[in-house]
Amino acid sequence: MASTGTKVGHALAKVLGIKLDQAGPDPVTRGESVFSVSSADTYVEEEPTAVEWIEEIVPTRADVFNYFRNLLPFTKWITRYNSQWLIGDLIAGITVGAVVVPQGMAYAKLAELPVEFGLYSSFMGVLIYWFFATSKDITIGPVAVMSTVTGNVVLKAAATLPDVEGWHVASALAIICGAIVCFLGLARLGWIVEFISLTSISAFMTGSALNIAVGQVPTMMGISGFDTRAPTYRVVINILKHLGRTTTDAAMGLTALFLLYLIRFGCSYLGNRFPSRRKAFFFASTLRTVFVILLYTLVGWLVNRHRRSDPLFKILGHVPRGFQHAAAPVINTRIIKAFADEIPASVIVLLIEHISISKSFGRVNNYTIDPSQELVAIGVSNLLGPLLGAYPATGSFSRTAIKSKAGVRTPFAGVITAIVVLLAIYALPAVFFYIPSASLAGVIIHAVGDLITPPNTVYKFWRISPLEVPIFFAGVIVTVFSSIENGIYVTICVSAALLLFRVVKARGRFLGKVKVHSVIGDHLLDKDEPKDSGAFAPSRPSRDDPDKSTRNMFLPIDHHDGSNPTIEVTAPYPGVFIYRFSEGYNYPNANHYLDDMISTIFKQTRRTNPHAYGKLGDRPWNDPGPRRGKEVDTNDPRPTLKAVILDFSSVNNVDLTSVQHLIDVRNQLDRYTSPEIVEWHFACINNRWTKRALVAAGFGYPTPDLNETGQFRRWKPIFSVAEIGGSDSAAAAAEWRDNRNRKPSRADIEAAGAHKGDSVGDNITSHQTDGSSDSESLEKQITTSRAYGTIPPARQAVVHSVARPLFHMDLTSALQSAIGSAQRKEAFEREVGTQKAFAA
Repeated sequence: MASTGTKVGHALAKVLGIKLDQAGPDPVTRGESVFSVSSADTYVEEEPTAVEWIEEIVPTRADVFNYFRNLLPFTKWITRYNSQWLIGDLIAGITVGAVVVPQGMAYAKLAELPVEFGLYSSFMGVLIYWFFATSKDITIGPVAVMSTVTGNVVLKAAATLPDVEGWHVASALAIICGAIVCFLGLARLGWIVEFISLTSISAFMTGSALNIAVGQVPTMMGISGFDTRAPTYRVVINILKHLGRTTTDAAMGLTALFLLYLIRFGCSYLGNRFPSRRKAFFFASTLRTVFVILLYTLVGWLVNRHRRSDPLFKILGHVPRGFQHAAAPVINTRIIKAFADEIPASVIVLLIEHISISKSFGRVNNYTIDPSQELVAIGVSNLLGPLLGAYPATGSFSRTAIKSKAGVRTPFAGVITAIVVLLAIYALPAVFFYIPSASLAGVIIHAVGDLITPPNTVYKFWRISPLEVPIFFAGVIVTVFSSIENGIYVTICVSAALLLFRVVKARGRFLGKVKVHSVIGDHLLDKDEPKDSGAFAPSRPSRDDPDKSTRNMFLPIDHHDGSNPTIEVTAPYPGVFIYRFSEGYNYPNANHYLDDMISTIFKQTRRTNPHAYGKLGDRPWNDPGPRRGKEVDTNDPRPTLKAVILDFSSVNNVDLTSVQHLIDVRNQLDRYTSPEIVEWHFACINNRWTKRALVAAGFGYPTPDLNETGQFRRWKPIFSVAEIGGSDSAAAAAEWRDNRNRKPSRADIEAAGAHKGDSVGDNITSHQTDGSSDSESLEKQITTSRAYGTIPPARQAVVHSVARPLFHMDLTSALQSAIGSAQRKEAFEREVGTQKAFAA
């Protein structure tokens, strides 16, 4: 009895004029199908409902609890923290801390801020991140690219807001970007990052590295007098123009850069030469930045200790001790308006660098990150960092690589790094006074050099996806000739356009049938000797039947999938077409798919009734027929269209537009085949909602087909059934192995085969006529099954719903059903023709 809600809904639908779909079992089983809905071994799939969909997306109490628990991932491992983990974290944390201090000060110069702000950002990033981290390797702090973007914002704001300090603007930018990123993480929208392709990331990194490196050359050489933040090509031109104005700063910068590379290559060479000491050489290479900065700080002190007010070369100067700028950030509409147009690029930089790095190191070290949680981590870090004067920070590639190779065990290593940075903030400001600015520029150039994509990697891009290589170069060129922000926008937009083009212009393939043999070495695969056992052991056919090592496969008729073109792919059946979608089926590509399918069908078939148009004027303009004075060719050898089989293996969802296209094409083809009706079969549908959409459009069961007497034609659907329990269970496999060890007689094997039937995964259909003993035994089982009125020796059930007989589990069953229906129609037509001949 219908529920009250159902009655109310039906009454409301009647008032609004909505025609509810009341398709029942009668039209489905019309004809000779004796699979009844009331049979115990049948299966009728229930359609998904809107309420069910809402229930799936509404979080349960457990989901809410897990959501809040996952916001603090450290609670899952902190209680198991041990001394061995602590040793690894101490080594990694101290190593990264020693590196981040000079790098943080250098990057602060890129951000057009005093060097102490780089230390503040380094401290807050590593201190906060570990609470929210799902990556043990990531180190959050100031990075070259984000510092450059921040520097552009600071300079732009200084032109419109001369009364506002630059670090106030940088802190406001950090809070706004942090709030946006944190919201994306809390809303679990980390999947947005997947829209940024590897091509875009590589082009962004390479272009940014070139931009930053070229911009630091004037500082390293002591050249001034022009804008070092202009487009890269202009900076190169100005460097060449003013090269003669090089000062003694070049001695500090060039030698520092040379020494950094010398130590790096030397340690790499010695590590390969002496493998037993490779770890010692690794740490020596890792600390090369610290060594070079300390060395040149010593040189700066020796040269300038008596000329602090007039140094021989440019040095950092006074660095305040402690957190002198700790305060509530200043945020107002004037400051936000000054950098509002830079917010998208800043957010993208935060996302690209952090997520791409964390994913890469997660794959290398065998763990999985949560992108949404990582967004929460960098969001909170940038929200709280400005309280101590920090500017925007994100994951650093170089420091993350160092941390990973140093043997970090948990995210707690960030606390160790924070302690090292804290000591530097309070204990070393006097030492920082003598650091040469040119040496810091050399450190920056050396650090960003690793971000440039090497030619070998670009060549691999070309081998994998040639279309994406021009996008890579376009991003680099735009960055070099314009700005980092424009390079980001160009690569992301062009990559999205390429994706959309591939979706819209996706091409389906017409499939044909090929009989293939499984071969091992120089002989056919003998299934009597299965290598697998248990639930996945293959079936055991007779050795005397070599056809058992063959099977039918479906390949594109045009061989555009790369299959051997010398193999002849046969058409499935005259008038039956199998069409496979390649990249989903939705509104952008629906028209392109079906236009291609229809044009091919029209070329390879003829109209069912060549005299459908009685007069010339009845013909449509796009089908004018033969020229005047000529008759319609009734001897066209092409077959008539009987059935279309659509392979939905690559289709997950359909939409209103794509389904409407199918309806239009069905109507078009029905007019083409009138008075016959085209059967539409669907194979490999993977989504219940897709089935529901197709059923709502009238697919899944045959259209009532009247014969010339006005009665329904006899129609018998073909279903795929499988054994319940099955011969592929572990017990059955164990029994088979036991029987095999006993070496039973040939007659015993044949008798066992007659009772066991085929494997669960095979399609067992009532019309198989290949003559094999397996098919005959299964035919007997099916014809005696409960679905046909008696109790079977091995109980079986239908795999897919009997209410939708034109939805098939695979292409084989779909083709069998289409051919069976076509043959019955042909037999009926021959019978009618014979009766007419006798009557005449």
